[in-house]
Amino acid sequence: MYLKHALRAATALTFVATAAAHAQSITIATVNNGDMIRMQGYTDKFTEATGVEVEWVTLEENVLRQRVTTDITTKGGQFDIMTIGMYETPIWGANGWLVPLDGLSEDYDVGDILPAMSGGLSHEGTLYAAPFYGESSMIMYRTDLMEKAGMEMPEAPSWQFIKEAAAAMTDRDADINGICLRGKAGWGEGGAFITAMSNSFGARWFDEDWKPQFDQPEWADTLNFYVEMMSESGPAGYATNGFNENLSLFQQGKCGMWIDATVAASFVTNPTDSTVADSVGFALAPDTGLGKRSNWLWAWALAIPAGTQQEDAAKQFIEWATSKDYIELVAENEGWANVPPGARTSLYENPEYQKVPFAKMTLDSILSADPNNPTVKPVPYVGIQFAAIPEFAGIATQVSQEFSAVYAGQQTVEEALAKAQAFTAEEMEAAGY
Repeated sequence: MYLKHALRAATALTFVATAAAHAQSITIATVNNGDMIRMQGYTDKFTEATGVEVEWVTLEENVLRQRVTTDITTKGGQFDIMTIGMYETPIWGANGWLVPLDGLSEDYDVGDILPAMSGGLSHEGTLYAAPFYGESSMIMYRTDLMEKAGMEMPEAPSWQFIKEAAAAMTDRDADINGICLRGKAGWGEGGAFITAMSNSFGARWFDEDWKPQFDQPEWADTLNFYVEMMSESGPAGYATNGFNENLSLFQQGKCGMWIDATVAASFVTNPTDSTVADSVGFALAPDTGLGKRSNWLWAWALAIPAGTQQEDAAKQFIEWATSKDYIELVAENEGWANVPPGARTSLYENPEYQKVPFAKMTLDSILSADPNNPTVKPVPYVGIQFAAIPEFAGIATQVSQEFSAVYAGQQTVEEALAKAQAFTAEEMEAAGY
């Protein structure tokens, strides 16, 4: 079965003959998420087909962002491929820091990429990164615990329902937390979650004149609700929990509900890794009745930094890793539930994938996310869990640290919001907004 896919990949890839003859090597920086780890296990199939060796630098999410940002801005040249997302790609593409992904083969079928993904990974119509997987966020919950609590999860619940259900599902004696949510500092970790959540409470980062809005009641409402719910029903130490920490808690049966990336669905339903695999349900991210849900839009994508000496080999790898053939390779060996989701239209048209219990909810969540209109009130920026401006990453990292200090009991909500307001205003003024 491996040989078939290797041969198909070799015919689909457009590579220069001399590339394979010289034992080329490319270095890829990636995040330590499950789907990326799985990809590394299949890399030898790419090397067999092309002769190109692959070296991996696998990093925790916050560290990855720091490393690749430093490397791209200083032209360090450490990596031939970087794993980045919808925040960085358009900005870096506009700056000329990334190689345009034009000229990809006809078999690759760029048009098959979900428009929500290709749009977020492009600048002025040019694709600068190819999605390995795409995601929104949704609720994953224990159906057995929900039933035991005498409650029924709506397909589109409110935050008030989630809070009540979390309290009802919490059993401290049994080490079961009613809800697990990100609190870890980092703009793409806890910062991403609380920003998406705040949208549903009517909050926004900036008004139409780029004035920070942390002094408005909607942000206080968001943080106070979050802290009260997590203090009542969340795990101890949630201030340091991110995606991977909460995934582990859920798989161990220690969470009644978890609201996070749709990509996690394959891991919480995999009986090899999850002790609760047979009792997991899914629902849309919550709202407060204001017209915006708390789901985000993201893709972990592969991009080539400008200036690499291995551009052709890097493009070969990106074609292989984000292709239809790669999806089929994983499906053939590990089942359709474990293929990288959210990137290609054809996947959601596949009758076999349509049988996967979380496929429809994932797609519905992705399609309902609107980065051009992310908030209740109008805003001057694009992005749901981020604002697509160069200054955002630095500002939001600091703001998320202030919020995490609240979660850890080191300061009050009021103190954190005052610091966030002052810091953000100062940084935005310095940047000329």
